[in-house]
Amino acid sequence: MENKGKREVVVSALQFSCTDDVSTNVATAERLVRAAHGKGANIILVQELFEGYYFCQAQREDFFHRAKPHKDHPTILRMQKLAKELGVVIPVSFFEEANNAHYNSIVVIDADGTDLGLYRKSHIPDGPGYQEKFYFNPGDTGFKWFPEAARAMVLQGAEILFYPTAIGSEPQDQELDSRDHWKRVMQGHAGANLVPLVASNRVGKEIIETDHGKSQITFYGNSFIAGPTGEIVAAADDKEEAILVAQFDLEKIKLKRHSWGIFRDRRPDLYKVLLTLDGRNVEY
Repeated sequence: MENKGKREVVVSALQFSCTDDVSTNVATAERLVRAAHGKGANIILVQELFEGYYFCQAQREDFFHRAKPHKDHPTILRMQKLAKELGVVIPVSFFEEANNAHYNSIVVIDADGTDLGLYRKSHIPDGPGYQEKFYFNPGDTGFKWFPEAARAMVLQGAEILFYPTAIGSEPQDQELDSRDHWKRVMQGHAGANLVPLVASNRVGKEIIETDHGKSQITFYGNSFIAGPTGEIVAAADDKEEAILVAQFDLEKIKLKRHSWGIFRDRRPDLYKVLLTLDGRNVEY
């Protein structure tokens, strides 16, 4: 029997409080990337839209000035230089302007500094405090969030799932706390597909001026790394800056995924209901 040996990778999730100054936040991200590299990390995930405050609390046309094109984006260029220097992979989230369209986008920077391509967020939330549909067009590069998407990515060969996020309290209901739900859903993504998962979220209180007064979100952090059965192997708290690190042997996990048969025994011919919005008018 052929033994391919180990394919070990060390992943990291960063967590920090943002200011509303781009240079300060990018410097913080770089400092933490360097620290994660010092802990042995090969792939380092920075939280969603880390260049400033989470501006989607308000619908303000002046906030469109925060968007920049993908090409020659200063933060991406800086992260390309950093990735090449350290020999690490860095997914970089940013507010993208593409002619008259705008996207909540991410690029993956390879360990040699190469820009591996662009992903534009497909499923755009719209609710009190999280009014992303005012700013972002639905992405046109595929899907990367709903549970069906996690399965689709692994079917296409993904061996680790990465989720940069910006989520916290709900301005319209201070009693509503989605933290545990948020964690359990992603742990389910890991366990259902037998792959590790890395989630990076911000911390801190952010106040945005709106037409109706001040809106405030306290981001709950709780960044974490889950193993292939959904178990949490590293976790941050709800207040402090953090650098989470975990090591996985992808070859060992691959063999477990194969032996459990979760992809061998799939019956996609029975899942046509997933192609509908309401579960009706399905023919088998």
